[in-house]
Amino acid sequence: MAAAKTAADKIANAGNEALRDAMEKSMTGLNDLTAHSRKNVEAVIASVTATAKGAEALGAEAVAFSKAAVERQTAAVQSLSGVRSVQDLIEVQSDLAKTHMEAAVAQMGKTTELMTAMFRDAYQPFSARMTAAVESLQSGR
Repeated sequence: MAAAKTAADKIANAGNEALRDAMEKSMTGLNDLTAHSRKNVEAVIASVTATAKGAEALGAEAVAFSKAAVERQTAAVQSLSGVRSVQDLIEVQSDLAKTHMEAAVAQMGKTTELMTAMFRDAYQPFSARMTAAVESLQSGR
């Protein structure tokens, strides 16, 4: 009878220990998953913030370019009003076309730089999360 009780106690203790270990592993896994999810949400927030800042910079650049374009148009009208001959008209129009083309090309360069920076900054948090996920998987092997 004592041997049966001892065997039953050993089985009960082993079962309790196995259950405790399983619960601890489950809680650890749940905590890890929660931390991972929180970091993913933080990455999304950082990405959205970077995108908003980039869009704001693009908007400010567009407003500045539009203001400069209005100023160029005003100067163009003034230049054209002072034309006295066909030769002067051709020269003024050539200069205006050159000025507008140079401004457009410069603006395209600025816009490209701003968009590249915006995309890079928006992608960086996701890149960091992917790197962390790969490192986590590799360390678990």
